[in-house]
Amino acid sequence: MKILVLQPAFIGDAIITTAVLEKLHHTYPAAKIDYLVRKGNERLFANHPFLHEVLVWDKTRNKKSNLWKMIGKIRAGKYEYVINTHRYFSSGLMTVLSGAKHTHGFTNNPLSFLFSKHIPHVIGKGKSEYERNQELISEITDTHVAKPRLYPSKADFKTAEKYKCPDLTAPAIRYITLAPASVWFTKQLPAETWIKWISTQHNKTIRIYLLGGPGDVALCEEIRTACPAADIQNLAGKLSLLESAALMTNSLMNYANDSAPIHLASAMNAPVTALFLSTVPSFGFIPVSDTSVIVETTEKLDCRPCGLHGYRACPKQHFKCALLIRPENIPAIS
Repeated sequence: MKILVLQPAFIGDAIITTAVLEKLHHTYPAAKIDYLVRKGNERLFANHPFLHEVLVWDKTRNKKSNLWKMIGKIRAGKYEYVINTHRYFSSGLMTVLSGAKHTHGFTNNPLSFLFSKHIPHVIGKGKSEYERNQELISEITDTHVAKPRLYPSKADFKTAEKYKCPDLTAPAIRYITLAPASVWFTKQLPAETWIKWISTQHNKTIRIYLLGGPGDVALCEEIRTACPAADIQNLAGKLSLLESAALMTNSLMNYANDSAPIHLASAMNAPVTALFLSTVPSFGFIPVSDTSVIVETTEKLDCRPCGLHGYRACPKQHFKCALLIRPENIPAIS
């Protein structure tokens, strides 16, 4: 059996959909499972133990011509099943023209009427995105909800080990990770709040590793330099996603906004504290680690949530959903 799973959206979406991969592999261990992702996300699946192939769609250049090339590649793959967790026209076209006998997706996709199976994708009805995605395959698997998973390599764990045991002659250090950035302003807790929170922590034996991409270096450095009394290292731009995932595994706690890092931690079943500002947990994009903490304002705001995704500025210009979260609302380092 050959199965293709489609999720050419953002990093967090690609990580969430790994739960579908896990479910399919558990049910059909001999199946050849391929995964289609947007260019850049393929690095998450390097050396994945059971994926047969990772198909990479470059959406940033020559998007339309690359789409048609990808459709040709999909048709050549002769898949029996195509499972589409993406809800947009492009992936719908890939699904419809795949040549697969069985095509599953959400009714929200504009071409879903041509799928062999389609179900509604409903936000805010008490279901997580994991549950919604796996409903697409429930009739060919079962109703148990699998968790996401990533597979850092030995080299990734070796890199992480350097930060866990910087001195091989000394005991391993105790540490937390903090990913303070987000693509969207209204999803990102202000740096000032993190700085005040760090200043209230009195456990000097725990190191703080700041995580992020190359574009997050300045933000992380602002936090580090504002907290000279704390043991902080800025690792933004220095680790790959899988190296960051490996580092999160042994962290006492991983702190992040409602963004990709909470899903990165979930995929390692690492402890995670997730902060929800303009978005809300009921959307379903929640952490699913065994140890998961959610932080949000308890004040009722008629403007929250202001949308399914974040914004580059607060539509109301007051940003209360963030500013009402005090340092004392964030679980302490322990």
